Amino acid sequence: MEARLATSVLVTALMRRAESEGGFAAILSKGDSTAGAVIVILAEKGRNARILERILTPEGHYSWQDVGGQAVGNEEETEKFLARRRKFDPDIWILELDIASQERFADEMNAFD
Repeated sequence: MEARLATSVLVTALMRRAESEGGFAAILSKGDSTAGAVIVILAEKGRNARILERILTPEGHYSWQDVGGQAVGNEEETEKFLARRRKFDPDIWILELDIASQERFADEMNAFD
């Protein structure tokens, strides 16, 4: 069995990375420190939000995938989406990262796993 990075370590690394680039990071919902699922809301200057979730692939690797669909860009729908996810999985982490280049940051997030 391959050792996996604890979720709390991953969350801390993502937050520090965003802050080191002059961005803002906030935990909206704290989950299980060892193996909780993670959702990241990426924004640039408070706009153009993307919602990404860390998904375990059938090959046993993690990948960040866009989720949220219609919730993206609509604050009310985003809140409803996140509430459903928290109800389904109370151990989920939800982070909000406001960074200068969300596309580049999203591409680099897979390097954390």
